[in-house]
Amino acid sequence: MTKSRGINSPRVPWTTGQLAILRREYPHKPTAEVARLVGHTLSSTYQTAQRLGILKSEAYLASPASGRLDGVRGSSHRFTKGNTAWNKGTHWKAGGRSPETRFKPGQRPHTWRPIGSERVTDDGIRQRKITDTGYPPKDWKSIHVMMWETENGPVPPGHIVIFKDGNRENLVLDNFELVTRQELMRRNSYHTRYPKEIGLVIQLKGALQRQINKRERHEKQD
Repeated sequence: MTKSRGINSPRVPWTTGQLAILRREYPHKPTAEVARLVGHTLSSTYQTAQRLGILKSEAYLASPASGRLDGVRGSSHRFTKGNTAWNKGTHWKAGGRSPETRFKPGQRPHTWRPIGSERVTDDGIRQRKITDTGYPPKDWKSIHVMMWETENGPVPPGHIVIFKDGNRENLVLDNFELVTRQELMRRNSYHTRYPKEIGLVIQLKGALQRQINKRERHEKQD
């Protein structure tokens, strides 16, 4: 049983003698050294001392053994009050062709389209551009949602307008339906749409595809 297999090693109990050593040595010595004396891991030694309220002594904390700054060590490498940075007043400038390839004020990317333009998303949803803020989720709105809202008002929170016949090109009011997101999830669940055997196959296929994707990502990293 190892940690590499997701299983923690069993706890090793502390004996009365080990606790006595901990109380005597912990305040005055580095924790790593105390761990060696009591035969426990560094983390177990530290946690047990914290649980029992055993603290490092002031003398130890002020000593070089603690590893704390004493106000002298490293002082030659620190900034002190009144020091001036070597690059004060300078500005970074990009080299190469960076200046000529930057966007100029007022310049638009080649993908820009004017208000009123239409597009079809990867999911087959037809959208229209209604604003030009530069933030696509706000600038583009689904046409079937706009048509539904014209007749019924804003879509309530937690709801979505769907196509009754599943045809996303059939943009007529009679083909739109307002449902909750929970209801849409229930309708799309393979548990309710297919027999148990087919649902199990779909579940196994998804698990297999996740493992394939995971393996491909690892191969690309290697």
